[in-house]
Amino acid sequence: MSAIFVTGIGTDVGKTVACAILAKAMNAGYWKPIQAGIESKDIDFLEKYRGPDRTYKSRYTLKTPASPHLAAAIEGLHIEIDDFTIPNYSEDTLIIEGAGGLHVPLNDEHLIIDLIEHFKTPVILVSKNYLGSINHTLLSIEALKRRNIPILGVLFNGDKNRSTQEYITQHTGVKYLGRIDQAQEITEAFIEQQAKQLKDEKITITY
Repeated sequence: MSAIFVTGIGTDVGKTVACAILAKAMNAGYWKPIQAGIESKDIDFLEKYRGPDRTYKSRYTLKTPASPHLAAAIEGLHIEIDDFTIPNYSEDTLIIEGAGGLHVPLNDEHLIIDLIEHFKTPVILVSKNYLGSINHTLLSIEALKRRNIPILGVLFNGDKNRSTQEYITQHTGVKYLGRIDQAQEITEAFIEQQAKQLKDEKITITY
């Protein structure tokens, strides 16, 4: 059994939707170690599409919609790397969703990328096609490579931009895992269709 950490090139790039699609395509479980901002809990979104028996409780559920270090401080808490242990999961694969990008702080010393190292998991990087995304994606890949963290590939989100996608994959040598279509509304049918699309494209995630 294996775990995969899904991180993004920044905030609001579609990590949670990507996790739902990957979990559906891979028949995987889901865990978000830190949830900051309870008005839009990611685990609730995943439970809606995967069922409550396929999701695992967050180690920290913080009310404040801010970076984990700030949200925890506001609520009188202090997050430590050693607080986190991957839950015992019944599926062959567990999808772990990060908070924001790689350099989002957990406390005064540690970042999300340190949590990935702590878990010793490979990474899927979610990149959203927007002006400036090449820079953000390349910086994220460089940060992961610098720490020798295995990158399973890049999953693109949003409208197709073949030039951007090809530049990133060719320049870095990181595998293209597919693209999530832009949608006005995220529905169960959309999640299923996108999961099927990844399968139909014969995208394989090996680790």
